[in-house]
Amino acid sequence: MKDSFKHKGMRNQLAQIVANKGITDENVLNGIRNIPRHLFMDSSFEAHAYQDKAFPIAADQTISQPYTVAFQTQLLEIKSGDTILEIGTGSGYQTAMLLELGAKVYSIERQKELFKRTSLFLPKLGYRPKKLIFGDGYKGLPEQAPFDGIVVTAGAPFVPKPLLSQLKVGGKLVIPVGEKAQIMTLFIRTSEKEFTKKEFGEFRFVPMLEDKN
Repeated sequence: MKDSFKHKGMRNQLAQIVANKGITDENVLNGIRNIPRHLFMDSSFEAHAYQDKAFPIAADQTISQPYTVAFQTQLLEIKSGDTILEIGTGSGYQTAMLLELGAKVYSIERQKELFKRTSLFLPKLGYRPKKLIFGDGYKGLPEQAPFDGIVVTAGAPFVPKPLLSQLKVGGKLVIPVGEKAQIMTLFIRTSEKEFTKKEFGEFRFVPMLEDKN
């Protein structure tokens, strides 16, 4: 599959749809305009790639709704050069968004099939995370901590303590918390031992699984 002017036009329309839903960060909207989302999906979904919807990918996972990716990314308030940990690489679309914003990205994926596929795929598009890791996202990545931001791209039944502990002071954790439906939650580390917490309504994610397979 290739990337055409038609695809770019559809991306511009998608960015407008996402902006109309309340996304105001121009860098995030530019990410949506730039990332060839149709290449992240099975070719059978190509005609639908620029709808604001989630779609299935391999290993019973989904490529998230663009609005959700934009919403989570906007909450992180990324500055170029920030070190970001992503829990759940998945298709790599959120990873690409973080890289579009100039972040240094470490990303953990626990599904071997997805990990292998995305590890090979992202560099072909010119997206080069600092490191993709096959592992358990509940543990975070202590050897690279602390992080300016951590984003969790699956529904977590609880907030893993290691993720909070791996934030810099001033760092942000964006995580959808809940069993059946999730509440998008933002934690900001205000000191070594203190965090503020804000909630931003209900979203639906595939569950965040422990261990790796």
